[in-house]
Amino acid sequence: MEPFLDIDLPLPDRRDGKVRVSYALPDADGEGRRLFVTTDRLSAFDRIIAGVPYKGQVLNQLAAWWFAETADIVPNHVVAVPDPNLLVARAATPLPVEVVVRGYITGVTSTSLWQQYADGAREIYGHRFPDGLRKNTVLPNVLVTPTTKGNDGAHDVPLTVAEVAQRGLVEPRRWGEVVEAAIQLFQRGQQKAAEAGLILADTKYEFGTAADGSLLLIDEMHTPDSSRYWVADSYEDRLAAGEEPESLDKEVVRRALLTAGYRGDGEPPALPAEVWSETTRRYITAFERLTGTTFEPGAYPVPPRIMENLRHVPV
Repeated sequence: MEPFLDIDLPLPDRRDGKVRVSYALPDADGEGRRLFVTTDRLSAFDRIIAGVPYKGQVLNQLAAWWFAETADIVPNHVVAVPDPNLLVARAATPLPVEVVVRGYITGVTSTSLWQQYADGAREIYGHRFPDGLRKNTVLPNVLVTPTTKGNDGAHDVPLTVAEVAQRGLVEPRRWGEVVEAAIQLFQRGQQKAAEAGLILADTKYEFGTAADGSLLLIDEMHTPDSSRYWVADSYEDRLAAGEEPESLDKEVVRRALLTAGYRGDGEPPALPAEVWSETTRRYITAFERLTGTTFEPGAYPVPPRIMENLRHVPV
């Protein structure tokens, strides 16, 4: 099956992200609406690496589920989900930082806590860490570790919580709202994940402001793209054996790239087909365990299905 990598719709103001394409939609109330199309593209090390069948559907539908489960904490941009790969959303101006929240010391990328710690750093993102920590273990407290947004192929740059306001990236009072909301969202995420037999180790949020100036949670949330999920039942045994946790996210792709000697510069290497089939399986398993529902695959090829379902969206 060929993954869904792109689509060209007869709508204005196309904007391209690593995984999503968005367009402006007419809006009767004047606030603005955007149509987000979630593709099967997979990014790692701030690069688009490949396409993974059904990944876009999992991301779109799982994010919509999480937005509904957390709407009592902070408003989000969801208006409707007219197709497995489509989201109609309130238009928002994104804040220029990604809000990463971490509950465990882990990771393989240069911005991860573990990699920096393993390289000898003891003050990371403005937080002080003691000697003797082990990879993949729980942190004493949930940490907020912001980064800049790596647009146009640039890598994300780590920031401290204080630097975001000090540099004028986000107004201090608004930034305080963001940090408080992010911690509450992460705690809700960990609670729901635990109920599904999973551990939410870390995640990334994006926030924006609506036309009226209110804060909105945007983009996606708690998906295997933006989050690290581990299987709880096997976690302790694997940790004791010095093995990596059993994950339901794209960490398998990151590790395969590292094994091939790739760290984000230049053309990514070709990976074995089983890496991609295993990634699809993990994404679908995460969806089913978290939502408690059976994944119903949408029809491929995706563009004709999207064009048909767009007929029911005012454009």
